[in-house]
Amino acid sequence: MKRYKVTFVGVIVLVCATLLGAAIAVSPNGANNEKKVKDVEEVAMVDQTPAPNLDPRFVTATTAFALKLYAQIAQEGVTKNNFVSPASIAIALAMTYNGAEAETRKQMAAALEFDSLSLEDLNRGFSSLKAALTSPDPKVKLAIANSLWGKNGVSFKPDFIGRNKQFFSAEVTTLDFGDPGSPGKINSWVKENTNGKIDQIVDQIDPMTVLFLINAIYFKGAWTDEFKKDATHDEPFRVLGRDEARVPMMHRSGSYRYLETDAFQAISLPYGGGRVSMYVFLPTGESDLSALERRLSQDWNQWMMKFVKRPGEIGLPRFKVEYEITLNEALKALGMGIAFDANRANFKGMADSRDNIFISRVKHKTFCEVNEEGTEAAAVTSVEMRATSAMRPEQPFRMIVDRPFFYAIRDNQTGAILFMGSIIDPR
Repeated sequence: MKRYKVTFVGVIVLVCATLLGAAIAVSPNGANNEKKVKDVEEVAMVDQTPAPNLDPRFVTATTAFALKLYAQIAQEGVTKNNFVSPASIAIALAMTYNGAEAETRKQMAAALEFDSLSLEDLNRGFSSLKAALTSPDPKVKLAIANSLWGKNGVSFKPDFIGRNKQFFSAEVTTLDFGDPGSPGKINSWVKENTNGKIDQIVDQIDPMTVLFLINAIYFKGAWTDEFKKDATHDEPFRVLGRDEARVPMMHRSGSYRYLETDAFQAISLPYGGGRVSMYVFLPTGESDLSALERRLSQDWNQWMMKFVKRPGEIGLPRFKVEYEITLNEALKALGMGIAFDANRANFKGMADSRDNIFISRVKHKTFCEVNEEGTEAAAVTSVEMRATSAMRPEQPFRMIVDRPFFYAIRDNQTGAILFMGSIIDPR
């Protein structure tokens, strides 16, 4: 299997994988443990400002895309657990965007919130984000890898390949796509770079496929303050539209960043040194999950600024979720429909081809498990392209997450939303 800088032409398939995993780090008990949470949360408050090397316009753009994409997905109806990785999707589409031209680039820029940035600024933004997210904490491992897998004898434009290598550090490998063993080689790379949580993204290669572009992100970190296993008990959870279910409910008391309004309770549960957190939003009895999710795009940034440290108790269900979605319709609804049009799409920045190149499918698969030690999650995004032939008085809070809720995993310094989703049934 040769590795060298090449150019390709024809149909492109891009795949992006992301993983969050949990480390097994044991925290001290008692008062010392509560003090550690306090110290960590104070650090997390400081880390609300973007990393110094990140363009504020880039931070604003990627956050806006994450929130509006999730809002679009949520419009399909909250009837099952969902879980997506905006970071994974944004990186895959950004690499695709590097080959778009004319109206296709214009539509993609608007849909992806890239229109305030030049291509150079955008690419440098993702390069800086990768540097900022890599090993953000001594107790948190976060690694990002990109690769391009091209068909032997097909030729991509050097500038397109060069930008993906320079700004996304993409490895380039050529394969005989007619070889039955080629999918296995690609899947092995995915498995290796997602710590085994994603073991297959390609089952077979379409004759018109000429490129797979893959991004993998791996995160491993324990809760700053682990949930004690002996405090986990089976308790009721009101499943949406169904009777109560009995689920393992984890419990912790301590001091956490917390936000409460008439519509929801929310808590920030930190990992490691506190730079990365899971934010859990629990709608009140008078509100519902759909109403909360409709407010994300408008209110997210304001909410992030309003969390304050409070003592209290959190009860969080232990859960595991697997999710799969095709994002074509959601992305079209955001305004980039031309990229999916076999006749009108313009990806001439990728390749010189007699046939027109277009996006045929954007597929997203995820996995997430939350337990007493921490969080483990994975996401794969496949972009397939083909050619035609107000706070209440401060007092101890009690937040028992016993009904459908929204959650997000966020890097507090860069503001990057790594994962976000909702749980309807923890089982």
